[in-house]
Amino acid sequence: MGTFEFTEDHEALRASVRGFVEETFPETEVRRLMAAPTPLERSVWERMARELGLQGLIVPEEYGGAGAGAVELAIVLEEFGRRLVPGPFLSTALATLTLIGGDPAVTADHLEGIAAGRVVATVALAEEDGGWDASGVRCEAAGEDEWRLTGTKSFVPDGMDADLLVVAARTDAGVRLFAVDGGADGLAREELDVFDLTRRLARVRLDGVAATPLTATGDGSEFDRFLDAARLAVAAEQAGGADFALAMAVAYAKERVQFGRAIGSFQAIKHMCADAFVDVESARSAAYYGAWAIAAGSPETAAVAPLAKAFCSDVFFETARTNMQVHGGISFTYEHPAHLYYRRAKSGAQLWGSPTAQRDLLATRIGL
Repeated sequence: MGTFEFTEDHEALRASVRGFVEETFPETEVRRLMAAPTPLERSVWERMARELGLQGLIVPEEYGGAGAGAVELAIVLEEFGRRLVPGPFLSTALATLTLIGGDPAVTADHLEGIAAGRVVATVALAEEDGGWDASGVRCEAAGEDEWRLTGTKSFVPDGMDADLLVVAARTDAGVRLFAVDGGADGLAREELDVFDLTRRLARVRLDGVAATPLTATGDGSEFDRFLDAARLAVAAEQAGGADFALAMAVAYAKERVQFGRAIGSFQAIKHMCADAFVDVESARSAAYYGAWAIAAGSPETAAVAPLAKAFCSDVFFETARTNMQVHGGISFTYEHPAHLYYRRAKSGAQLWGSPTAQRDLLATRIGL
């Protein structure tokens, strides 16, 4: 596919997003939003759209977006992941990915609303068994001209705040994606208890809820294509979290003194940080290679997507654990941020498919 390099525009985007995130979501603000009834603040959400155009980054230009691609989205998600930004940006971005490939007659208004910051969206894929692929979809879609959905979706990210839900449901032709209005009759939401308070989850019950398929016809293939894009988007966010957790560990190792020496001079700490550095750089490479593969329309995406999601999930978790080990007992206190990265890493590894599930999928796709 040639050689991938970040352009000046990529670096400018990264600098802009990093500056916004550091200003708007310092640790104190993240903790305040964790304790709030909802992490969504509409004024901030609208500012993100108006001043930075983040929600419209990958929305086609004809719908008010920037028309950017997977690499640009990965840059933004990496920066958001570095600071554990609460709120529905990832879930809205994933919903946007489903809408871009849909019928414009169905998706145009939704895309315009997202780009303008008026609409918060999410995807409802998994059900009570926690499966994220098509085989686990039990929610039923009935109808032809007028579709109705019946079933229960669980682990829906930002499901309590979404104005629009993209729901995976089973039809006679296979699993398809449907747009559901957040205020539709027959739709009920229930907030779930979560391990990671920076990412809220909900259970959504659908009792004959009116829905519109994103494509006029479909055999379920659009669902599989979306899942690969989602895996790589999440991988980019995880790479960002791992990078910041490593930076925290290294900074502490330089300043914490024991026995008259900085603990970073001890061989055990050196090795832990060095191993983590190699892993984090490899995770970033995997995530961006996958984003590049999608942008280039490469057939390698089918293998790279589950590989990157599995690897980045493992690296984030191991790096977050290393960060806690370097910090010692203080990292277990609620006041210290190290455990927040551990929580995000642990929960994120299960959402959108566990590392084990991703490796099984990779093995199947490469013929093992």
